Amino acid sequence: MSEVRNRSHVVGLVGNPTSDKGRGAKATEQVFELLTQAGTEHGFGCLELTGDSFDASLANARERADEYDSLVVVGGDGMIALGANAVGDSGKPLGIVAMGSGNDFARGLKLPVNRIETAVEGIVGAIVRGCTIDVDMGHVLGLADGSIDRFYAGMLSCGLDASINDRANHSRLPNGSVRYFVAVLVELTRMKRYGYHIKATLADGSVDERDIVTPLLTVANSRHIGGGIEVSPYSRFSDGMLDLVWMDHVPNLGECAVAISNAYNGRLLASKVFGWERVRDVEVTRADEGDEPPVLMADGEYVGRLPVRVTVCDRALRMLVPPAVKADEESQTNADVLDMILRDGRDPMSGRFA
Repeated sequence: MSEVRNRSHVVGLVGNPTSDKGRGAKATEQVFELLTQAGTEHGFGCLELTGDSFDASLANARERADEYDSLVVVGGDGMIALGANAVGDSGKPLGIVAMGSGNDFARGLKLPVNRIETAVEGIVGAIVRGCTIDVDMGHVLGLADGSIDRFYAGMLSCGLDASINDRANHSRLPNGSVRYFVAVLVELTRMKRYGYHIKATLADGSVDERDIVTPLLTVANSRHIGGGIEVSPYSRFSDGMLDLVWMDHVPNLGECAVAISNAYNGRLLASKVFGWERVRDVEVTRADEGDEPPVLMADGEYVGRLPVRVTVCDRALRMLVPPAVKADEESQTNADVLDMILRDGRDPMSGRFA
């Protein structure tokens, strides 16, 4: 791939050459060619930044940040995590060509999924029009030795959700959504009761501190996980809050069936199987009771182990989006979310059932 330089605007491009048996490299090549062609017409250049690994690509994007004005990532949620950690809190906008197995962050923003030409067309239009939105991110900081210091755009998975993600990552099934669905079914049959101690600052500034022994705990910025499962349907990208979701108890077979039936319709949290709180930040450490939690995963990437502190970064990630996506995001109001919460019978402040 050649590089186009000396233009008024330069787009940095990062793909995942190791994904999907080399298909990721072909997708990145196609995106580069499409962006280069569009740049010739609209007066911007394209700079290839893909390394031979996640860490190498992230290092390239950070070290060469003064050479590009916006960044485009090609791949799944893990590549969005790379983009968030490369340009988050910098004001440089991030564009997404969603080509992964889950594509949950892109799905939540109603961006094209597995449609390269449509996605690139939207990104080019956003660059030309200067069309962006600012969304929240989560920030994970390790409390033991400081080895964890990561932004994430979608979900921090701490329990069953991390186990499902890990199983799906190692699955040989061809379709991403099928991988996750099968992983859900398998992991539901072997649930453990992990032990967490949480200390959360809630939406009203009060502090909730307690032990939670549960199969599932997630700190969500977006709604979806696992290829479209709405594990956090009340989440919004620019509300300045994160959503803490957990299983209140190990569900029986009937409760599992109801949860699965509501996994894609936005009503998962209507079930009393689940606990929910809206938080500004939360410390998650190991409780005395319960099984040892699995390795944490953020946007499908392995992060590390407890203890951690998670904080919301209010509108810290700028996204390149088509005008229709911008209009849709701006049309969503707190009243819409409040209606969903009340519909499900929960108190909007405490998260408990009324």
